Order: sequence, then structure tokens, then C-alpha cells
Amino acid sequence: MSKIETTYGSDEHGLVWGYRFPPGQPGTRVSAEEVIEALSNPEPTENPEFFWLHFSLSNVAAERWLRQKLDIPESFFESLHSETGSTRLEQDADSLVAVIHDVLFDSGYDASAVATAHLYIDPRLLISARRQALRSIDELRAEVRSRGVFRSPVELLAHLLGAQADVLSDILRKSTNRVDQIEDGLLANRLSAKRSELGSLRRVLVRLQRLLAPEPAALFRLLNRPPDWILEEDIKNLQQAAEEFSAAVADTVALVERLRLVQEELAAHVNEQTNRTLFILTVVTVLALPINLVAGLFGMNVGGIPLGESVHGFSAVAVTLLILTGFLAYFAFGRGRD
Repeated sequence: MSKIETTYGSDEHGLVWGYRFPPGQPGTRVSAEEVIEALSNPEPTENPEFFWLHFSLSNVAAERWLRQKLDIPESFFESLHSETGSTRLEQDADSLVAVIHDVLFDSGYDASAVATAHLYIDPRLLISARRQALRSIDELRAEVRSRGVFRSPVELLAHLLGAQADVLSDILRKSTNRVDQIEDGLLANRLSAKRSELGSLRRVLVRLQRLLAPEPAALFRLLNRPPDWILEEDIKNLQQAAEEFSAAVADTVALVERLRLVQEELAAHVNEQTNRTLFILTVVTVLALPINLVAGLFGMNVGGIPLGESVHGFSAVAVTLLILTGFLAYFAFGRGRD
């Protein structure tokens, strides 16, 4: 039997896709061997071409190929095996190493649908690696295929961060619409939402906030002291992406606070309904108390029961109980209404 090799949507080197970006021209597909051959040639002094290589870490051959074929700092490979933490963007010698988080390509916005992408950027190369397909990277690829013309790997990074901010904004927009519906229901006294739904939505946003909030700060630290090879136009693009992402994170914080207030309001409504139900049950129990007490006394079948020999005894007892029950009902509901 022939051996079936699983490549997780990548080639034998773990490469999912590769693009070559000649100066002023659209990006074209390129193989891993062509990239190695092009990088081995002397770098032109002006307007060098650059490459974007995207790898699947689910293919064990990806890391091995990167170590053998490319001169990448060890900090990049250390990030591949580090535990999932907050976003970071660091300068290592004359290159950049980044760890970013994003929503999975096919996620339903639940709390577990976040994965990590590892980036390496230098003047001629952008390498992205992930274990699961991410939405922002797929959007960047669609932009490359439609637009195609990019100036540098840093411009690609700026567009990737912009796509990441767009994904977060889309989550915020859908979450805000749902919160608006819940608030309208609360104002109309229609408790259609469950506390578990609000709790799940809040956990998603809090987790996204915790993972993504450090990203604008990391970008601003880089922009304060950028490497010499980053162009002025690319610095402006990164600054714009950082500002957009910072605004999206701030909106996330505001929506989390809004969700907390909605949860408190929903809890108050539930407590009010529970108290009202308990009050009604208590009143009904009190109203039935005289009838149960008299019925128990008259049902003892012992001598000396009042009105036992009277023809109008039952009517007298029934009328007395009705008057007493009516008085208790007026006292309970009338006083409560006031």
C-alpha cells in the first residue's frame, strides 16, 4: 500500500503560498525553490523585489525547511514553541519578529476561535506561519490577488494589521447589534435574552481584548525607534494601522462595559420578577389560610362544633370566610398597589 502524506493544504516544505513582488508590479505566485534562488542572488541597490511566504505549522516540514534554507533569528523559532500569550512586535538585529492573534477563518465568534500567527519581516522577506487558517491573513491574500502592487514587506504588514482591525470591527458590529436587540427587549420588558448568552458574548470580547490590546502599544513602541530600512511611507501606514486598531480595542472595552451593565439590568429584572412571583404565592397562601383553618376545625367531627345543628350554619360560615378573605385580599393587593 502506498503511504499517504498529510500536508495540511501546503506543499512538501509546508508552504501554503508564496508571492513575488517586483518593484511597481503586481504580486505573482512563486515556489519555495524560486525564492531560495532569488534570495541567493546579490540584492539590488535600489527597489529590490521582495517575497511573502506563508507556511502551515501543522506540517512538520515547515520549521525544518525554514531553519535549513533561510537565515532567520532564533527568536522567531522560539516564538513558534512558546505558549499563547499577548501580542508582541520586537526588533531583532535588522529584522522584525511578531506574534499576533486573530479569529479563525471559519469561526463562529466563540471564545475558543482565536489562533496565533508568527511573523518575520526583513527588507526582502515577509514570512507568516500559523497552525490554523486565520481570517485576516486570508483577507490580505485576497487583497494581494486583487490589487497586487505593494511597496515593501512593511506595507504588507500594515495591510495585515488593517485587515485584523477590520475583522475585530466586524465582530464588534455583530456584537453591538445583538446587544442593541437585548437592550430594546429590556426596555420593552421582554426578556428574550438568556444570561448565559450575555456571559458568552462578554467572555469572547474580554478574551479578544486581553489578547489584542497590547498590539497597538507594541506598534507605537516600534514606530518610536523604527529600523533604518523602513521607509517613511511605511511608517505612516503602520501608524495609521495602529490608530485604527487602537480605536477598535477601545470600542471593545466600551462594549464590554456596556454588556456588564446589561447583565446587571437583566439580573435586576429577573430578581424583580422572582420577588413578584414570591409575593403572589405568599398572598395566595395567606388568603387560603382562613379557609384551610376553618375546614380543618370543622372536619374534626367532634362534639360541640358551632352551628352544627343550624340550617343556615354552612351559609354563615361561608359568608364569614368570604368577607375575611376579601378583607385580606384588599389589604394585600390594595396596599401593595399603593
